[in-house]
This record gives sequence, structure tokens and C-alpha cells, in this order.
Amino acid sequence: MKRITSIIKTKAVLVTLLALVIVLQAFKEEKIPTIYIIGDSTVRNFNNSQRGWGTFLGSFLDTNRIAVNNQAMAGRSTRTFIKEQRWTKVDSMLKPGDYVFMQFGHNEGSVPDTSRAGYRGVLRGTGEEVKELTWKDGTVEVVHTYGYYLRKFIREAKAKGAIPVVLSMIPRNQWDNDKVKRATNDFGKWAKEVAEQENVAFIDLNQITADKYDEMGPEKVKTLFQGDHTHTNEAGARINAASVISGIKMHPQLALNKFIK
Repeated sequence: MKRITSIIKTKAVLVTLLALVIVLQAFKEEKIPTIYIIGDSTVRNFNNSQRGWGTFLGSFLDTNRIAVNNQAMAGRSTRTFIKEQRWTKVDSMLKPGDYVFMQFGHNEGSVPDTSRAGYRGVLRGTGEEVKELTWKDGTVEVVHTYGYYLRKFIREAKAKGAIPVVLSMIPRNQWDNDKVKRATNDFGKWAKEVAEQENVAFIDLNQITADKYDEMGPEKVKTLFQGDHTHTNEAGARINAASVISGIKMHPQLALNKFIK
């Protein structure tokens, strides 16, 4: 009987200790700043061979002092990330001192309409143009520009006391005259314009990584991609994560720099 009582007491102590650990961990996560990352599959990918850079960003940071919460989702554009309430979820978790890293552009290119292909497309540019769509069920959707959606993320993050950081999309494995094609005439350009208009940090991830690819050459860069010209493998994802860190260092005003290993 005494043995049984002892076992019960031991289990009770273990349960109490476990509960204490969980509470302390939650308290720690609540107190330290968090980097929330939003984007597409090039940032977070559930494919075993294709990996996104957001998965490896934490390996460059002191995660005892800052947390990384990767909320990117494959196949999403700025428009569908909002439409599917994914941004609402992130916004609800933000606290003063957190960061919001946003990298979109790979899924925005289709003409927005009610077809399957047009479901995630946005209007090009950064203006206030709109296009009204009526879906089969009678639902009316107002589609905006790429810049409009980025501004929404930025302004709503600021309203929560969080610090937005805009990133241009990672470069694809596409070449022109021995140089990787840049996004300097469309989504990369527009991302930079919005960041400047909203007075927030801009990391030209497209340019930083493209410069690395140029030095490596087409044959070596080919080994960093898996299955297509857009999605990187783990080695490629780690290179892009390192590029993000390089971009942070270009902005000494960001307190994030003190968390870099």
C-alpha cells in the first residue's frame, strides 16, 4: 500500500513539474519577440525534397532570445493569404516588438478572375486600381494590386506595435546571358516601392541570392533546386536563409541584429 501511495505521489510530482515546464515555456515565448513569416512555398514547404528558407532562418539566430514562427503556406499569394484568413490568424498573435517578414510574388502572376488559374492572381503594380469579381455563388470579391495587399500587411502589423520587413521573392533558376533573371521590373520593384512608401525595412532577397547564383554558375545552381525552377532543396533554402540574414545586417537600425549568432 505504501508503495502504491509512493508511486501516486511520484506521478503527481512529475505531472506538476511537466505543467510548470509548459507554463514557463509559454511565459518565455510570450515575453521574447517573435519573427512571424508570411509567404508561399519558397518560404515554407511540406514537400520532403523541396524546402523553404523560413524553415532554416532560426538556425542563424539565438532562438533563446527570439522565436521564429513560420506561417507561410504553399500556393498562396498576397490576395489568397488574406482571403483564406491566414493573415487574420497571424495578426491576432502579434504583440509589440514582434516582427513580420513578408515574401510574396511567385503566385501573383495570373490575371485575377473566377477561373481556377485566376483565383490567386492580383492586379499588377502598387496603385489603387481594383477589379470586381462575381463568383458562381453570387459572392462579390474586390481584387486589388500587389502593393495594396503588402500595405495592408504593413499597416496592420504596425497597428499592433510589430515591425514589418518586406522581402523581394527569391530568384528562380532562370538565366539570361549567364545572369540569373531578377525581379527588378515587377514584383521585386513593387515590393521595394511599397517598403519605401511605408518607411519600413526592405530586404532585396532576390538580388542578394541572384548575385550568389551568378558567382556559382548555372550548373552548380541547378543542384540547389528540386523538381522545377522555383522550389529549392534544403541546400538552396539554407542559402536563401543566409541571404535574409545578410539583408538584416544591411539595416543596422533593426534590433534584430543583436539576435544573429
